[in-house]
Amino acid sequence: MTTLSPQTATPPSPTRGVHVITWGCQMNVYDSARMQDVLRPLGFTPVDTPETAEIIILNTCHIRDKAAEKVFSELGRLRLIKEARKIRGQQTLIAVAGCVAQAEGEELLTRAPYVDIVLGPQTYHRLPDMLANAARTGKAVIDIDFPTEQKFDFLPQNETPQSPNYPTAFLTIQEGCDKFCSFCVVPYTRGAENSRPVSTILEEAKRLVDLGVRDISLLGQNVNAYHGVGPDGNLWSLARLAYELAKIPALLRIRYTTSHPRDMDDTLIAAHRDLPQLMPFLHLPVQSGSDRILRAMNRGHTASNYIDIVHRLREARPDIALSSDFIVGYPGETDEDFNATMRLVQKVGFALAYSFKYSPRPGTPAAEAPLQIPEDIKNTRLQILQKILHEQQDTFNDQLVGHSIPVLFTSRGRKQGQIVGRSPWLQPVHINGPEHLIGQERLVRITARLSHSLDGILEGNI
Repeated sequence: MTTLSPQTATPPSPTRGVHVITWGCQMNVYDSARMQDVLRPLGFTPVDTPETAEIIILNTCHIRDKAAEKVFSELGRLRLIKEARKIRGQQTLIAVAGCVAQAEGEELLTRAPYVDIVLGPQTYHRLPDMLANAARTGKAVIDIDFPTEQKFDFLPQNETPQSPNYPTAFLTIQEGCDKFCSFCVVPYTRGAENSRPVSTILEEAKRLVDLGVRDISLLGQNVNAYHGVGPDGNLWSLARLAYELAKIPALLRIRYTTSHPRDMDDTLIAAHRDLPQLMPFLHLPVQSGSDRILRAMNRGHTASNYIDIVHRLREARPDIALSSDFIVGYPGETDEDFNATMRLVQKVGFALAYSFKYSPRPGTPAAEAPLQIPEDIKNTRLQILQKILHEQQDTFNDQLVGHSIPVLFTSRGRKQGQIVGRSPWLQPVHINGPEHLIGQERLVRITARLSHSLDGILEGNI
């Protein structure tokens, strides 16, 4: 194994391919696109299958249960592809990136010695040098440090992470987390909170809009803790950034995720009131409705704090809808703790929610906590919670039937003559209509609620 050293990569043939397999959050989707961006000046182009790729990148996530084992299982499949290509005289490099790479480090190379590169989420701007070293020496390269330089300063500025004329895009503005929730690995895999300067965010947003993007989702592990340096030399909040982004002509929609209740301040709530571009849909994870469990989780807020935030948001923007995350079966969770979560769900009412059984993450305090909950109890509680969350989602979607709402069309549908768009509340909306409407926002009358989407009819002239 070699450590990373500066190396000037020789541009390969433009016919060489890179294939990226992405797991996890929207930030990983963004990171995967940027990894392709840093390779594009060297002549690498994305290909649809690993069998045709000289470079295969597995961009991993450490949030879900047994994440590392799923990575090793996928690597076993990629090993066979690498060996088959070698028989045909074709070179293949396998890189493991993302949070599992950061957490597992050299263990990845011990268990999967055919992996050529292991890189963390903060070092993918060095990928060309890693590839050059791996190809030149034939030895594995590992780079999972938290560098002193800012990776965004080294990314190609004439590239964007979405193809031209695609109407939606992600834009990372903040990474890392200082909250240290007792169940979460993010502070250990993504590092401390770090916010990009305002100027680089505005430049990237304007480039995206010039390419046809109309809906930008601002990303961060703790996005509403954003505190980037503004052009005036002062630290800007997410609210102030949103006001500035709203000035970009043709940027119709602004979203942000994921938020923490502790950072939902009055200025951001006011931005939801003042900016029509700021969509009336907010993902605000609460995790539990029990104050005792919230303290054990080190969340730093109470159930009543959360409900008060929801009240103020709805007062500022009456049409706002909430989504959230829930963990059931956290160590020590009693029936009363779970019932407190159910009461919060009933009081708030969610348009969408993600709920999971607690699963230990090595290295986190909760993994070593006493009173781990048996799986059968966790399963029962999860089924009860998901039932009411699904009912609330259906109720919210049912309320839209018969109403006309703005829909931004994003792609062709699965059926002939069908196109698909997104409502302000992120539901997929299907209509029969021409493809030239993709990239436009038009009024649609909702005619039916389906399992996970809405059907509608275009209003006005095509």
